[in-house]
Amino acid sequence: MTAGETRDPQHPVPHDAADRFDDEHYPAYTMGRAAEMLGTSAGFLRGLGEAKLIEPERSAGGHRRYSRHQLRLAARVRTLVDEGIGMDAACRIVRLEDQLQEARDANAAQHPPDEAHPPLRGA
Repeated sequence: MTAGETRDPQHPVPHDAADRFDDEHYPAYTMGRAAEMLGTSAGFLRGLGEAKLIEPERSAGGHRRYSRHQLRLAARVRTLVDEGIGMDAACRIVRLEDQLQEARDANAAQHPPDEAHPPLRGA
């Protein structure tokens, strides 16, 4: 990918190398380093890909590369798995938690806390 191209519309590729330090979606970590940081195995990370929770980017040589955002998701799943929840269920829980947070954020944006709510009909 060249500068200016996008991985997806929400996460443009940084134009400058210095911008990548703050980009949580930049795929900076190899599989080995990611597994080491999480205290898990490469197989665990591959399992997250198979469960379609995260899709690592690939280097020019075809090696998986993970972003900080993806590693945070993996860490959340790891916590659930360590508590005895299966991998597929843990991935589903993380997805549902994120969807719930997005819905709460959208609701908060539509109804600021200081805004009066209309009266209930029929009450």
